[in-house]
Amino acid sequence: MDLKTLQTKSTTTAAELCVAFELGGGKWRLALSDGRRTRQVSVGAGDLVAVMSEVTKTKEKMGLDGARVVSCYEAGRDGFWLHRELVKLGIESMVVDSASIEVNRHARRAKTDRLDAQRLVQQLRRYVGGETQALHVVAVPSVAQEDDRRLVRQRDVLMKEKKQHESRIDSLLALFGLEAPKGRKSNWEKAIEEMKPRGVEGGEWPPHVKSELLREVGRLKQVLADLAVLEKEREERLKQPPDKLTQAMTLMMSLCGVGGETAWVLGTEFFGWREFENRRQVGAAAGLTPTPHKSSGISYELGISKAGNARVRTLLVEIAWCWLKYQPESALSKWFYERFAKGSRTRRIGIVALARRLVVLLWRLVNDGEVPQDVMLKKAA
Repeated sequence: MDLKTLQTKSTTTAAELCVAFELGGGKWRLALSDGRRTRQVSVGAGDLVAVMSEVTKTKEKMGLDGARVVSCYEAGRDGFWLHRELVKLGIESMVVDSASIEVNRHARRAKTDRLDAQRLVQQLRRYVGGETQALHVVAVPSVAQEDDRRLVRQRDVLMKEKKQHESRIDSLLALFGLEAPKGRKSNWEKAIEEMKPRGVEGGEWPPHVKSELLREVGRLKQVLADLAVLEKEREERLKQPPDKLTQAMTLMMSLCGVGGETAWVLGTEFFGWREFENRRQVGAAAGLTPTPHKSSGISYELGISKAGNARVRTLLVEIAWCWLKYQPESALSKWFYERFAKGSRTRRIGIVALARRLVVLLWRLVNDGEVPQDVMLKKAA
């Protein structure tokens, strides 16, 4: 085949129409490309009828009748509903990691929705053309799997709010030389009435301070009630027919050093629905893979990538410390003490390496039922 034939073929065949979404609160920017031409339009946010109209119009203009449509958008606050709706409409959809989108490295660079959409659709064309490194595609959970994650994430929010209210109460009491009562937080109102603020004539609470204290107490009690409801919902979830999530949690909780909260987070965020092919994918999804810097004879490590699930990564480091306490005779603990027990700095570095090895161990346990012989199991109740 001569050069002229190749050029003619490359400019006359287009297997797909690529569509990149730049999502916004009021409007969406769409970039539609067949590899030779790019057309950009704006539609109202959430207006899928307008989206399909523009896709049909573009296919007619570019002579792509019958061609498949491939789309992508950045993972963000819009979640995955758009992905599911596009799939229902017959459009192949991908949700991509925002960090994988290429940017200009100049100190000052132009940034507009038009430029962002243009850049994203160009990368999508490369990805569809076989350059799999052009975009990092995010795994999309089902509606039920996404709903299970809300239990863990709601609890995180409520625990932070609980600490905030307790800290505000402690601060208000400290203004008058008082401390929060221990063991009486279930009856805060009575405890506040019995307190005698110092530095105040008559030992009576100033009215605005007292009302502020009672409001904080009311919010704290509501948070505690919401936490109790969440705990009950989690217990009910475990009573449902066994599925991948509950089986993964049961296996992880069988190990000493892994509790219920840890199993919930790792199950809903990781092992309950994600599919991993090898240990490298497991470490990368947690953001625990190394990032080497090698160039012109210079070689050093930049630390872990931190490109994965931050909630899981933080928890894994905490579990690693617990692992040393509750699994001292395991091969992982012995490996850690042999290599990193010499100083505080090396211990901090080593605990991250231990966390990476630990998540691989848990993955093999959940995926293959592989339990290391040197690991201690909890006694059956």
